[in-house]
Amino acid sequence: MQYPLPIAHLIDAYMKLPGIGEKTATRLAFYTMDMPQEDVEDFAKALIQVKKDIHQCPICGNITEKDICDICSNPNRDQTTIMVVEQPKDLMAFEEMGEYDGLYHVLHGVLSPMDGIGPEEINIKSLITRLQKHDEVKEIILALNSTPEGESTAMYISKLIKPAGIKVTRLAAGLSVGSDIEYANSITLKRAVQGRTAL
Repeated sequence: MQYPLPIAHLIDAYMKLPGIGEKTATRLAFYTMDMPQEDVEDFAKALIQVKKDIHQCPICGNITEKDICDICSNPNRDQTTIMVVEQPKDLMAFEEMGEYDGLYHVLHGVLSPMDGIGPEEINIKSLITRLQKHDEVKEIILALNSTPEGESTAMYISKLIKPAGIKVTRLAAGLSVGSDIEYANSITLKRAVQGRTAL
């Protein structure tokens, strides 16, 4: 059965979201149709507002509605440390933890030659420019996912920064609490050994 055109367009729109297949998109489209008019209008306004009012901080690449994000404009943050993350949602996760008080740099992706993503496609150049302008930075923490792309991006950034004499560290990673060693992959075991701590 063919859906009326407005519903078909809405299904197509929902399918553009990550992880949404045709069945879920169809269910969401019919759910949206049954929503009160006011809720649908608020939903539409929220979508338009986020595209209109949110942009990247020109310093770190975090998302903000201000000229410069709250973290970069906060003089009480530790100006000597920058944590490099892949996406703004990663930054938010560290902020929710409340244990880190330094600055951030958001790459908006990782290197992936297979997908045509090289250094020019992510926010690496602005990190190097930032380090050249601010010699108070003493440490770069690479907080990237332990995927092949995350690992290669971390290595690439490390090679760019180390000659400047800035300390480059990587988040400790390895076996999660309650996991069995026999089921861990080789990368996880390698990182567990490298990140070992004294008792």
